[in-house]
Amino acid sequence: MNKSRHYFHLHLVSDSTGETLMTVSRAATAQYENVQEIEHVYPLVRTQKQLDRILSEIEAAPGIVLYTLVDTELASRLERSCMELGIPIVNILAPVFSVFQSYLNVTQTHRIGGQHELDAEYFKRMEALNYTMMHDDGQIWEDLESADIVLLGISRTSKTPTCIYMANRGIKAANVPLIPDISLPPAVTNLKKPLIVGLIASAERIQQIRRNRVLSLHSENYNETYVDRKEIAREINMTRRLCSENDWPLIDVTRRSIEETAAEIMGLFREKKAREEGEA
Repeated sequence: MNKSRHYFHLHLVSDSTGETLMTVSRAATAQYENVQEIEHVYPLVRTQKQLDRILSEIEAAPGIVLYTLVDTELASRLERSCMELGIPIVNILAPVFSVFQSYLNVTQTHRIGGQHELDAEYFKRMEALNYTMMHDDGQIWEDLESADIVLLGISRTSKTPTCIYMANRGIKAANVPLIPDISLPPAVTNLKKPLIVGLIASAERIQQIRRNRVLSLHSENYNETYVDRKEIAREINMTRRLCSENDWPLIDVTRRSIEETAAEIMGLFREKKAREEGEA
């Protein structure tokens, strides 16, 4: 028997973008079955007036409060008000700061949004993201040699979202679609610098995604082989054979999240770089 879903209010208060809070809270909520949070996100909170409005909303919809506020006055007032209301509140970075300060023996700078500074790493990520979007789905072949990673796969194997995820970590990732009965161009097969990785999924999974894709587009003029299970199985075997012939790693993404797939690919990329540095 299915249990009824339990909803609760979750207030996320941040003096920056709130991305850290959302990531942590969603990771925590995912561990509880039949529980669904109702998110109230308050980014860029830096004044007492902003906090006034937030506290009134918390009082109107009590729940769990998570926050990251560098300003000690704002943080103290938020904690004090929640305690008076009997509402649980957690500064999610406090334990991390405590460990860092104890181990490093340095004082915290209390710099708001320090992780979003426009430093060299930031511009590296933006450059990688721009490269990835320009080289999505085999759009540009000429400069694939400048990629860090090139993903190959048939339609609906999560190539694009995986590339974008890696680009947000500063990796220039391109992806090339594999099309039945059409050979890869030399621009791909002759690549030397990039790590080339093939992606596959089960025929059932790809068929389901493709059917949903067709339905969402309300398309009546699609090729029936696109959702035919036998044809999909043939495409998967083509991918396996191609990767085997070229000694390219192959990853089955059937039961993997985008993050898990990207983590394995980035691990392979680090190993490749280590080998090349060792041979240099």
